[in-house]
Amino acid sequence: MASVDIVHHTDEITAELMSLLLEADPDEGSILVYLPDSSVLVAKEGGSVVGVAVLVSAGKEFELKNIAVSEMHQGRGVAKRLIKEVKALAINMGAEELLVGTGNSSLSQLALYQKCGFRMSHIETDFFLTYPESIYENGIQCRDLVVLRAKLSG
Repeated sequence: MASVDIVHHTDEITAELMSLLLEADPDEGSILVYLPDSSVLVAKEGGSVVGVAVLVSAGKEFELKNIAVSEMHQGRGVAKRLIKEVKALAINMGAEELLVGTGNSSLSQLALYQKCGFRMSHIETDFFLTYPESIYENGIQCRDLVVLRAKLSG
């Protein structure tokens, strides 16, 4: 496996990046709302984009808003590296905690976030029922937003 480099992305969001972002959040409208005020980190391998993560800060609230890894690069530690870099960036920006939200049906994501130090915080019931199309993962309808929180200091 070639090394994966994480870069802070400041250029416009390409179709390739948007395609990855849509894998994690199928609502393009909501992505377009949070991207302008975000820090975007891109994982590249051999010059090709293999992953992306989006950090949003609103005052003291910091959130890993989106993270996606191309299918052929999943299971190789790319997401863990992106999360580590997002945490470091959040700390540098003054964050003490980092939030991340995922669907109740996103079983592998729930496992990943907990492996990366996030703990369950709260559930926003029926959050995904407002999306334009129903989402199903692992044979489960995605209905609720599960919010996890990681302490970044002490």
